[in-house]
Amino acid sequence: MQIRNECPDDRAIIGGITRAAFATHPFSQQTEAEIIDALRDAGALHLSLVAEEGQDILGHAAFSPVEIDGRPGGWYGLGPISVRPDRQRQGIGGALLREGLAQLKDQGAAGVVLVGDPAYYTRFGPLPGLRFDGAPAHYFMGLVLNGPRATGSVTFHPGFGAH
Repeated sequence: MQIRNECPDDRAIIGGITRAAFATHPFSQQTEAEIIDALRDAGALHLSLVAEEGQDILGHAAFSPVEIDGRPGGWYGLGPISVRPDRQRQGIGGALLREGLAQLKDQGAAGVVLVGDPAYYTRFGPLPGLRFDGAPAHYFMGLVLNGPRATGSVTFHPGFGAH
């Protein structure tokens, strides 16, 4: 398996994988593929990585800038991240996540935040001083990559409101 940046021909495949991956997710509103498209169309996909094996794309991870107290500050939001249902639980999502975090760290990013299942995102945790009003507090997590921990209210890109 190799991880690479998405290319224009991957768009439809990424959408299909994302829809399939979230089809039975209990907390999904089934808008994840539209969120990725909205972020891409707005030029807000800072990192858009795919995992592939041969010619088959197995998964995708998106990272987009977030604002803290209305200002950019080198922080990024993870998500959506998805893996084909027939290849889930094989480490593909974890590999995409590790590669994305490594690239962001190398680029000097301050940190990454996400809204997700704490049981899955075990390397993330609560970041005292950072808050997000759009989800229960225990689902909002983050990870400092470089520099000091930020404080304030996190706002994800408007693309996360896509329907």
